[in-house]
Amino acid sequence: MNDTQSPSSSSPQFLACEDGESIAYHVLPGRTPGVVFFGGFLSDMTGTKAMSLETLCRQTGQAFVRFDYFGHGASSGTFTEGTISRWKADAVRILDEVTEGPQILIGSSLGAWIMILAALERSERVAGMVGIAAAPDFTEDLIWGTLSEEDRNNLQETGIIGIPNPHGNEPTPVSRALIEDGRGNLVLRGTIPLTCPVRLLHGLLDREVPSETSLKLATSLESDNVTVTFIKNGDHRLSNLESLSRIFLTVAELLSPPPQEIAAND
Repeated sequence: MNDTQSPSSSSPQFLACEDGESIAYHVLPGRTPGVVFFGGFLSDMTGTKAMSLETLCRQTGQAFVRFDYFGHGASSGTFTEGTISRWKADAVRILDEVTEGPQILIGSSLGAWIMILAALERSERVAGMVGIAAAPDFTEDLIWGTLSEEDRNNLQETGIIGIPNPHGNEPTPVSRALIEDGRGNLVLRGTIPLTCPVRLLHGLLDREVPSETSLKLATSLESDNVTVTFIKNGDHRLSNLESLSRIFLTVAELLSPPPQEIAAND
């Protein structure tokens, strides 16, 4: 673990990468298993879920880390130069250099995909995973798979196109590199060899990622300890009070020892 870490504050710390880029992060010291939050596509570590989970961990004494991928938030880099492989590498570096011991990984949307890829690289460190509106393989299934032939041709020719942004007027930029690199990181085309406990939450009002994606992910995971919870009034962000309460309960469940362990410790 980096010896210069200090309790989370308004100013992030930075983890230097070999290529000169830097990953911004906040760390809250505490007991293990720690909790690591993986944000979504074009999101950053100051979002509602990340900050609420940090507050929860501060109250319970759990270690907590939130960070920004390359090209996101306070980290260096240009968003359109980012790829799934790059963001996975950022996440693995955070696990290796900022955290210690077992970790509960929490991934929102894109973050659930990156979480899974990081877990495959460091499975011995993962005590459990929580997917929030999980969007694995979204570059292929939800972007490329929905583009018109004209848009596909434009992407191939220009390298970047804009797609509709459900959260604003400005189009979301998508690069050819993101799509092509994503194809080398798809996880829903076979069995995902992870055996840790996994909890998946998905809002039935999600208009960005179909709730069926979480079901497909659940069946793809090798683990037998997988549950899927649908939140009837939840949208993609799952940031309202009802959804946050459900997320908190889910995290608390994974942080609690199983009944047999409690009995053994009596």
